[in-house]
Amino acid sequence: MATLETLRQHLRGVTAFPVTPFDRNFDVDLAALRHNVDWMIGRGIRSFVAAGGTGELYSLTMDEAAAVHRTVIETAAGRAAVICGVGGKLREAITLARQAEGAGATGILMLPAAYGVAPEDGMLAYYGGIARSVQIGVLPYARDWAVFSPDLLAELAQEPNVVAYKDGSSDLRLWARLRARVGDRLVWVGGVGDDMVHTYFAAGAEGFTSSVANFMPQVALDLYEAANAGEYARARALFEDKVQAFYALRAKKRGYEVSSVKTAMELCGLPAGPVRPPLVALHPEEESIVAGLVERLGLRATAGV
Repeated sequence: MATLETLRQHLRGVTAFPVTPFDRNFDVDLAALRHNVDWMIGRGIRSFVAAGGTGELYSLTMDEAAAVHRTVIETAAGRAAVICGVGGKLREAITLARQAEGAGATGILMLPAAYGVAPEDGMLAYYGGIARSVQIGVLPYARDWAVFSPDLLAELAQEPNVVAYKDGSSDLRLWARLRARVGDRLVWVGGVGDDMVHTYFAAGAEGFTSSVANFMPQVALDLYEAANAGEYARARALFEDKVQAFYALRAKKRGYEVSSVKTAMELCGLPAGPVRPPLVALHPEEESIVAGLVERLGLRATAGV
């Protein structure tokens, strides 16, 4: 079983969020998932979240999510940490977390509940219930309707296997208050993506989660190297040259953070397939924008099946 310290160490770096590939019938393509994870490991990625937000967890059945977890764990085969995403309904999240632990997961990412804005005691029961169901390390993912106050996070952090906090809110004022309240009890993970790496590291982040690692892992690794060294100008320059245009497209419509990545992957020769509803595909003119970016960055030559 992975130790809590193992998870902490892996979170202090780049954690890739692989997409869940689907075929034309929207069935999960596990062979494609194996290929993509192995491709990223071969290019230096050492930490993954299986079935996270970019992996479309909320569109997967329990059996599908469990299969995605097992596939990434088996493909990594000890070469990388695998953090399994669970969320939605508490009992289902607990079942998936326990199955992932049994399959050899390094940790569990606790995504928000399916219910909307909930009182803090309800949120504590939800996240604490998942944490207590396993012995491996876990971390909450704050985003959208899942907003943690300093008191709530401090109370959740009393669970011995809660080792980190992943922020996807972009609220750096709240981030500062959380860090001041909890301190180095947790590893602090910037969870909004590759576009704010320099900003979050300047505010005390120790690692970040990456979606562009699906098709340009070296860029994600370079961003971490620069930001971790305190070279924020270099990290910002990398973002402006190689990442900014992708994130500008993502900002156009909810769900484009997944469909834009899948489009880029397909253009690079990496199997990704469509997104499942309620997410939508890019419009043809937006696909052309991604194609132009892929060409400009020379990515077609760096990927492929």
